[in-house]
Amino acid sequence: MKKLSQTVVSAIVIGGLLAGCSAQDGSGNTAASSSSSAPAVKKEDKIKLTFWRNSGNDTENAAYDKLVASFMEKYPNISVEMTPIPYSDYDTKLRVSIASGSPPDIMALDAPTVGSYANAGALKPLTAYFKADGHMEDIPKSTLATYTYQNEIYMAPLTESSIAMFYNKKMFQAKGIPLPSRNPDEPWTWDQVLDAAKKINDPAGGVFGIDPAQGFGNAGGTAYFKYPIIWQLGGEIMSPDGTTAKGYLDSPLTKKAIQFFSDLYNKDKVSALEYPPDPFPNGKLGITIDGSWSLANLKEKFPNFKLGEDYDIAPLPKGTAQAVANGSWALGISAKSQYPDEAWKFVNWVTGHEGQTTYAGMTKDIPSRYSAAKDFPELSQYPKNIFVIQNQKYGRPRPITPIFPQMADAVNKMFEDVTIGKRNIDASVAEAVAAIDKAYADVKAQQKK
Repeated sequence: MKKLSQTVVSAIVIGGLLAGCSAQDGSGNTAASSSSSAPAVKKEDKIKLTFWRNSGNDTENAAYDKLVASFMEKYPNISVEMTPIPYSDYDTKLRVSIASGSPPDIMALDAPTVGSYANAGALKPLTAYFKADGHMEDIPKSTLATYTYQNEIYMAPLTESSIAMFYNKKMFQAKGIPLPSRNPDEPWTWDQVLDAAKKINDPAGGVFGIDPAQGFGNAGGTAYFKYPIIWQLGGEIMSPDGTTAKGYLDSPLTKKAIQFFSDLYNKDKVSALEYPPDPFPNGKLGITIDGSWSLANLKEKFPNFKLGEDYDIAPLPKGTAQAVANGSWALGISAKSQYPDEAWKFVNWVTGHEGQTTYAGMTKDIPSRYSAAKDFPELSQYPKNIFVIQNQKYGRPRPITPIFPQMADAVNKMFEDVTIGKRNIDASVAEAVAAIDKAYADVKAQQKK
């Protein structure tokens, strides 16, 4: 199946193919479209659950295999048929299965998609399950908020990802720049970062001060790096209920953040629109904002570029506040599942303390639960403690809205227009607000048909 863009795929769901799915009432609660309730299950009955997920690397696949096997050993009357699907096809196939009325009982979803799937009535609310035996107190409130839509939790988190400031230690020392603190609660300000970037910057020599947000590629991916800059400087992107960008994306503080970002490229010229391959480990970039996943990549591909000797890591910079985007892949239950209670047992097993410890122990990902993170001493030590504590204390959900792909596209285009096209900020922001609000209005209009 050819890969469709996120925007097109989202339109498939919203455009009426989910007529057989459940619909939401005015309070945000989900009411099943079928009048029949889930069948009564006897203790001796053999139940089969279907579980779809995006296929990962060999280690991730092995971790899921182990979790499925251990669950079926614990619950011998429940079998789980797991189907890994290539990432490029996953979202499309999942949405088509939902639209055709034959979704899997359990599905893995990326955090930003919760608004789309929940708004379409494709997911069963999990709030009551969490309150019963999901140990909500073991999950940061900001993490749970990432999977909450209209006051209902719809997904159970398994792992977290995070970003931080990577800097070339030898460049700092050569320029006499004091090294940033390793304390996650003591970040540099963006003014300090800019000052250091200016001292390191040497475009004539092919060296740039900072890559602030991993370029302008995939809208959803690079926007993940740009949202925190807006929040750190006091701005917002959308309303808390995810219905409008007006009054938020066009606020003075948000515009100030966009201007600061653009100035890195156009006024201060410490950032470049194009870098040579692997500029940071190759000594062509002094500072980069990058993810926890890059630690293993740098160690494997650039063994002579050593953490603690050649580079170090510090918490994300702040303006008026600290902030980092949270949310990763999580598990949800289909609103059409005939066995939601049994599906919850599996979801709770995989994403509970023991499941997260098993999974993270194999994949080296960051668990979303406090208790699971404490099981790994390295997560409380530098450098991984920076990623963990930032998420736990300063994590923020990306806008939770059924039009997330359209919103991400509009925000990324806005940054491109202002930074690359050097377009007027007011005009670019107004266009982005109009595009986002129109996308939301279109969703509501489709639902009324």
